[in-house]
Amino acid sequence: MTTQIVDVSAPKVAADRPPALKVEGLWKIFGARAGKVIGTDDAALTRKELQAKTGCVAAVRDVSFEVQPGEVFVIMGLSGSGKSTLVRLLNRLIEPTAGSVQINGEEITSVPKAKLRELRRRHMAMVFQHFGLLPHRKVIDNIAYGLEVRGEPKAARRQRAQEMVDLVGLSGYENSFPDQLSGGMQQRVGLARALAVDPEVLFFDEPFSALDPLIRRDMQDEIVRLHHEVGKTMVFITHDLQEAIKLGDRILIMRDGEMVQMGTAAEIVAHPADDYVRDFVSEIPKGHVLTLRYVMRPPRPEDSLEGPAMSPDTIVRKAARAALASAHPLRVVEDGVLIGIVDDEAILRVVVAEEETASEVAAGTGV
Repeated sequence: MTTQIVDVSAPKVAADRPPALKVEGLWKIFGARAGKVIGTDDAALTRKELQAKTGCVAAVRDVSFEVQPGEVFVIMGLSGSGKSTLVRLLNRLIEPTAGSVQINGEEITSVPKAKLRELRRRHMAMVFQHFGLLPHRKVIDNIAYGLEVRGEPKAARRQRAQEMVDLVGLSGYENSFPDQLSGGMQQRVGLARALAVDPEVLFFDEPFSALDPLIRRDMQDEIVRLHHEVGKTMVFITHDLQEAIKLGDRILIMRDGEMVQMGTAAEIVAHPADDYVRDFVSEIPKGHVLTLRYVMRPPRPEDSLEGPAMSPDTIVRKAARAALASAHPLRVVEDGVLIGIVDDEAILRVVVAEEETASEVAAGTGV
């Protein structure tokens, strides 16, 4: 059984810029007969059916997507969904059974090992859940390690490492050892080490899941800040939808190794593909995710044109204040053209309903 993929996203990119990452027909099947499954009727079996019949496990099934330059692309799903296997296929830490991966137009699934090592050193970097710091090396030397492996001169790599120390907010800790740092600080070292090699694509495999909630939130804010400053293409793995919404320009949701839905947070919350996705988004405050595009109505001849004008991509929660302060409906304008009207009731239906639900839950009366 093949899941129907729902992709309602259409990121706007310059026509002359190739994708930073292009994945086509990617499979990973574990088992002695893995190479004999694809192209047969067995490939259409569910994960459980395939395992029962052949002893093989399909961890990733026919996955295809593109990530645009500078985009934060989040891959999420529950445990066993295949998301961590997928990210390891993208940089060939695991060899794919079939399919292709291109980074900035360079095919990496078929290059020799020596070429792959060079691509990893210069074009990609990975931040893991477990920091993987070298305990006998100081912070600045941990950060410079990738540059050392690449053969950079000592003075150049130390200078670059110091720049990364300052960038991730670790100034003053250059000469500390990892065991002298908190978990959040250690993860900053791991992040600085990945950024130091100036990769074209940064991969994150659930990097914050082992951190305390407050530290995790701080690290999420740090990723947002760093992305604004350095603009790197990022592929981020998580099982937390709140984290995915906070960080991702687009989100890919997986189940049993397959793609279920792909789109922006607003698109997924507004139009969940199935009950699996609907369960994921059921507790997400819609007013914090949906944009005016999802609550506007078509303009009418009698509508006043005196109300505030806003982009269709304005978050509903942010627009609510302007709606309440204005005597006229909000105008939704895109590229100078009026495309919709938002009556204040439309906004308040989303925002107020969520506040009432939150109040009921806090009072112990919510369902």
